[in-house]
Amino acid sequence: MLPRNVWLLTGGLALFMSLSVFVIFLGGIIGQNLAPTDSLSTLPVALLVVGTASGIIPINRIMSRFGRRRTFLGVCIYTVGIISLAILALTSQSFYLFCTTTFLFGITIATMNQFRFAAIESVDQTLSATATSAVLIGGLISAYLGPEIALLGQDLASVQFVGSFALLSLCFVLAFILLWFYQPNHISTPTHVSSGRSLRNIIKQPVFIIAISSAAIGYVVMSYLMTATPMSMHVIDGFSLAHTKFVIQSHVIAMFLPSLFTPWIVRLMGLSKMMIVGVLLYFICVGIALSGHALNNYWIALILLGLGWNFLFIGGTSLLPQSYSNTEKFKVQSVNDFLIFSLQAIASLSAGWFVFNYGWEVVLLSVVPLLIAQLLILLWWLRIKA
Repeated sequence: MLPRNVWLLTGGLALFMSLSVFVIFLGGIIGQNLAPTDSLSTLPVALLVVGTASGIIPINRIMSRFGRRRTFLGVCIYTVGIISLAILALTSQSFYLFCTTTFLFGITIATMNQFRFAAIESVDQTLSATATSAVLIGGLISAYLGPEIALLGQDLASVQFVGSFALLSLCFVLAFILLWFYQPNHISTPTHVSSGRSLRNIIKQPVFIIAISSAAIGYVVMSYLMTATPMSMHVIDGFSLAHTKFVIQSHVIAMFLPSLFTPWIVRLMGLSKMMIVGVLLYFICVGIALSGHALNNYWIALILLGLGWNFLFIGGTSLLPQSYSNTEKFKVQSVNDFLIFSLQAIASLSAGWFVFNYGWEVVLLSVVPLLIAQLLILLWWLRIKA
C-alpha cells in the first residue's frame, strides 16, 4: 500500500502537468497567430522547455533550504501570477510577452518534475518504480484536462483563449489546496553537512550513465516530435484543432497509461529490457509516421511515442537513486534534470524550424541516430551486468 503522500503528489502532478499539455497544445497555434514569421511559431513551446532547464537548479536549491512542501505551495501562487501575465500578452497581442510567460512557466514545470523524487522519498527503495509509476498516473488526468480547458475556454472572452488561461488558473488553486496536506519525509540539509562525493565520481558510475541517457533520449525524442506534430498536422496538413487535440491527448494518455502496469512490467522484464523495448517502440513510431500523413499515421505514431517515453523515463528515473546517497540527492537530481531539460530545450527550439523548412519526414529521420546510440548504450549495460 502506497502512503498518502504519493497520492497527493499524483493529484498535484495532474494539475501541474495540465499547464504543460495546455501550452504544448496551444503554444504553437497561438504562436503561429502572433509570430512575425511561421518559423517562430513553436518558440513559445520551446521557451517552456528552456525555462524548465533554467529553473531546475534554483528550484532544487530552494527545496534544499525551505523544503518541498513550502516550495510546491509557493509555486502554485507564482503560477497564477504568470497566467495573469499570459492573459495580458493575449489581450495586447504581444508575441514576445507571450514567449516571456511560457519561459516563466518553466519554473512551474521544473517544480513539477520534483514530484517523482518526492514520491520516491516517501517509500522504501524497493517501491521506487511503483511510486514513480503511481505519480505519473496523474499525467492521464492532465492528458484530458489540459486540452479540454484550452477548447472550453477559447471563446469565453472577446480575445480567443483568454478564457482558457483563466480556467487554467483554477487548476493551481486546486493544487495549492491539495498540496497543503502533503507532508515531506526529508529534512532540509544544513550547510555544514557534507554534500558527499564529487559530481565527477558520481557521473562515472555506469548506473548514472544509463539512468540519465535513457531519460534524456526519451525526453528529447518525445518532445521534439510532439512539438512538431501540431504544426505538421494543423498548420501544414490542414487537420482541424479537434483532430489535433485528439492526437495530442492520445499521445499524453499513452505516456502515462502504462504506469498502471509498470510494476508488473518491471518484474517481468527488468528495467534494462523495459528500456530497450522503449527504444524499439520509438523506431516503430518513426516508421509508421514516415509511411503517410493520414490521421491514423499521426495517431498511431504519437501513441507509440508516448509508450516509448514511459518505458525510458520510468526506467531512468527508477535507476537514478541507485547512483547517490541521501546527502547527494539534491545535487544529483539537479544535474540529472538540468541535462535532460537543456537537451529537450534544444530539441523543442529546433522542431518548428525543421518542420517548416524541411518537412515532417526530415524531422522524423533526424531522431534515428539518437535512437541507435541509446540502443547501443543499453546493450552495453546489459553486457556489463551479465
